[in-house]
Amino acid sequence: MKNKHKTLVFTIALALCFPAGAACQGMPVYDNTNFVSLVKSLVESAKQTANLVKTVNFLKAQKENIEKVNSVVQDLKAVREIGRNNQRLIAVMQNDLRDILNSPYIKSEEVSRVSESFSDVVDNSLETASFIDEILSSDHLKMSDAERAEVLKQKELESKEMVTDVRLKTKRYREIISFREMQDRINNRETGF
Repeated sequence: MKNKHKTLVFTIALALCFPAGAACQGMPVYDNTNFVSLVKSLVESAKQTANLVKTVNFLKAQKENIEKVNSVVQDLKAVREIGRNNQRLIAVMQNDLRDILNSPYIKSEEVSRVSESFSDVVDNSLETASFIDEILSSDHLKMSDAERAEVLKQKELESKEMVTDVRLKTKRYREIISFREMQDRINNRETGF
């Protein structure tokens, strides 16, 4: 009986020590299946996070590649425009300059001045072409893509200015020829008096 009594006192003391909520719910039970599924979901989340990090790095690399390609495309457009402007200069030199120099209204002492003014433009154009070739093909200048694009844009503008300059010179010489031709007609007209 002493044992029963001790057990009963021990049980009552134990019941009084627990809070009311725990006494009603019972003892918590460890569930191994929930823990395993939690670990599996954490492992899967880690894999997905690693894949997302790889994807982000890949996308950053692709963005840089696209920017490089975009820069190269802009460089090519600028180079193409400079090439077109040089072709325009050559066309003016071949056609218009020949007409101007072969005109009977351009004096022989003016031929050298006209030739020199146009040859300066051609020399400048050739220097620009060689400088662009050096920029695009040589690494000793150590230029970034942005700096290279800026230089090419500047050279493109200079090229456009050269074309405009040549057109203005051509127009001015044509006007001189036209004026001298009109002057010659007036001076050598036949009078019917």
